[in-house]
Amino acid sequence: MKKSIIALVLVATLPAFALAKKPTKAAEPAPAAATPAQDDAEPTITEECVINVSLFNESVKNKQYADAWDPWWQVYKECPNANKAIYTRGDELVEWKISQTQDEEEYHKLRDLLMELHDKRIKYFGDDPKYPKAYILGLKGVDYCNFYKEDPLKDPAYEWLKESIMGMKEKSQIQVLKQFADLSNARYKLDPEKYGAAYIADYQVVSMILAEQAANPANKNAARAQENKDYVDQMFASSGAANCDKLDEIFGPIVKDNIDNLDMLNKIMNMFRRVKCTESENYFAAAAAAHKLEPTEESAAGCAKMCMKKGDYKDAVTYYEQAIELAPEDDKEDRAEYLFNIAYIYFDKIKSYQLSRTYLRRSLEFMANQGRCYILMGMLYASTQPYGEGMAAAKAAILNKTVFWAAVDKFQKAKMVDPDVAEDANKLIASYSKYFPTKEEIFDLPELQDGASFTVGGWIQETTTCRAAKQ
Repeated sequence: MKKSIIALVLVATLPAFALAKKPTKAAEPAPAAATPAQDDAEPTITEECVINVSLFNESVKNKQYADAWDPWWQVYKECPNANKAIYTRGDELVEWKISQTQDEEEYHKLRDLLMELHDKRIKYFGDDPKYPKAYILGLKGVDYCNFYKEDPLKDPAYEWLKESIMGMKEKSQIQVLKQFADLSNARYKLDPEKYGAAYIADYQVVSMILAEQAANPANKNAARAQENKDYVDQMFASSGAANCDKLDEIFGPIVKDNIDNLDMLNKIMNMFRRVKCTESENYFAAAAAAHKLEPTEESAAGCAKMCMKKGDYKDAVTYYEQAIELAPEDDKEDRAEYLFNIAYIYFDKIKSYQLSRTYLRRSLEFMANQGRCYILMGMLYASTQPYGEGMAAAKAAILNKTVFWAAVDKFQKAKMVDPDVAEDANKLIASYSKYFPTKEEIFDLPELQDGASFTVGGWIQETTTCRAAKQ
């Protein structure tokens, strides 16, 4: 049957609107709940359809959704194969309709209509080379997540999003990649044992694709891809899904491939630090490579930890000193941490107790309430024997016990400034108080009489109060 002259004229004046397409023979996805059965017969495109396509398309362009609804609905029901605009504009139109309703039953019908809309687009336009079935499934998965919030696992959406990403690969939409990562993370949180492995695998796929999109200079959305990659990385790092071994497995090859990429190396170091995997060889490798390119506080601290693990304690001190210099002026907490670490190296590894105390005092200048500093200072004193040279052995033995007075003073100070260390401090006080000079030992030493003030000699030079050990 020949088309009327009017229909031909309308078609000629609307070149953007493609006419009938044969439905794709590809298998359709499982229909959403309440989706009506599809008619296999190809709908006829009438001149009324062509007119209505023009009407609703222009109205939606102008955000005149109320005017667009009736002509769109007529086209959707009578000639759903007339034009892709039925679906590209229809998605926006149905979402507007959903936002307008206060009725729960209507809300459910409209969201089911949205799912049906994607299914019909796959049926009639799923073989589009630019926006194929995989692309449409991504949209469907995002919409399901947005409008079926009562479904905790969202199994249908998970499968649609996954199929979309596997099909579109580096051409995947950023919103689809982010939604898939969010959903996989949510499923992992609901059942870590069941979904842990899947979440790790999903994260690797999403992160890799976003990294590829971000690195593509021709991609106008490269910056947005990088922002979303950082978001996905941070979410994964804080999820608890991966232990340090798993992070090494994932990021080991990435470190090797980005040995000259300072930005990537810094991001990797930051991730390992957030999940407390700073003893990892890949963290060390990233830190060393980044430090050669451009020394930073983070890279210097990473190199210091690497040296500690290898037993290069003097080099560790050097790197911690660099980290202190490179840290922002207002970053008192990190500076205090680095100084404490140096103090511990001098105490436990190099056995230079006086230097250790120097760094503890510097650390306390940045953070005065560090009970750990006073505990370590007490340990320094308790490990020292300042008396012996030029005096009788018996007297030196008694005087050397005075270091325990100074040590216990520091343990007392520790729990006073930092209640968190009170339990450890009390144990140390109880332990080292036993080594105070006895009444018998101090009988012939007037300067050590109970209650007297006494300055412990040697490098310690701490003034304390004499007290005898309890019998």
